Amino acid sequence: MRKLALLGTGSLLVAVLAIAAGQGTSVASQGPSPTDTLPAWTLSASDTAALKGPRQPVFFRHDIHVGVNKTPCQYCHSSVGESSEPGIPSMATCMGCHLIIGGSDSSHQVEIAKVREAFNTQKPIEWVRVHSVARHVHFPHMRHVKVLGANACQTCHGDVARMPQVFKVNNINNMGFCITCHNQRQVNRDCTVCHF
Repeated sequence: MRKLALLGTGSLLVAVLAIAAGQGTSVASQGPSPTDTLPAWTLSASDTAALKGPRQPVFFRHDIHVGVNKTPCQYCHSSVGESSEPGIPSMATCMGCHLIIGGSDSSHQVEIAKVREAFNTQKPIEWVRVHSVARHVHFPHMRHVKVLGANACQTCHGDVARMPQVFKVNNINNMGFCITCHNQRQVNRDCTVCHF
């Protein structure tokens, strides 16, 4: 119990510091401007069938976490600035907040209970991948985040801050999407940049 309390206190401190750091000029922070006060839709997990995108084992609300709470992308996807892969957040990252935050209504509480159960049983949540590129494509997230700055995530993934359930906005597996972006920004279009 003492370890859990220390974990919660430490995680809360890390979460608060990360969110505070994200309020500055972090290159990968994404989301609506501070003047955007659009509330998140009221939805329950049973409503997800009508939403675009794959149904996830936990109804994770990007529109609440990113749109309403203004959590920077890099708080959860911490490796995106240093790695080719953005990474899936660890359960400890989720519990950094949800050790204390239990949800504002019954539908949120049910989903947060799933996260807590996965953490307590040490069984990772098997998320359904939404975005992927072909195996023969090299897409270094860290380079794109560095170059595109604050809108890096939105460029390919759309306005995730307004998505109750993440879905594919752009066909990122279509080479034309990438070529168009490179042409617009007048950057290297040599085949070996992405295919090697």
